[in-house]
Amino acid sequence: MKFSEFEPGQVIEAGPYVLPEADLLAFAREWDPQWFHTDPAASVQGRFGGLIASGWQTCGIAMRLAVQAALDGSESFASPGVEKIRWPHPVRPGDALRLRATILETRRSRSQGSLGILRWRWQLFNQHHQEVLDLEATSLFDLA
Repeated sequence: MKFSEFEPGQVIEAGPYVLPEADLLAFAREWDPQWFHTDPAASVQGRFGGLIASGWQTCGIAMRLAVQAALDGSESFASPGVEKIRWPHPVRPGDALRLRATILETRRSRSQGSLGILRWRWQLFNQHHQEVLDLEATSLFDLA
C-alpha cells in the first residue's frame, strides 16, 4: 500500500500464520534460549504448562504479516520504534496467528515535507481469539 492509501481508523487484517514447533524451538535456541521456550519436557512443568514462543518471535511474525498486508511495495523505509508492547497471552506451537492493524494517525513531517509518518496499532490474535500481541508502532515513508 502507498502512504496515501492509509487513513485513520482503517483496519488491515492478515493471516493466519501457523507457527510450527520446530520454528519456535529454532528461534528460541538462537535468540531467546530460556527453558520455557527451548525445553519441551521441562516446559510442561512450568507456569504455562508447555512450550511458549518468545515474545520477540511473536513480534517478528506480526512484522511479516504487516509487510505482506500493507508494507510490501510501499514507500516505507524505517521505523523509529514502538510506543508500547504487550504480550497478554502466550503463543504456543501450532497457533494460527492473525494480525489486525488499526491506523491511528497519518501525517507529513512539518520539518521534512517529503517524510510521511504513520502511527498504527498491531494486534495479533490466536485461533481462540485471544490477543497475544499488542503494540503501537510508527513507520516512516519516503514521499520524495
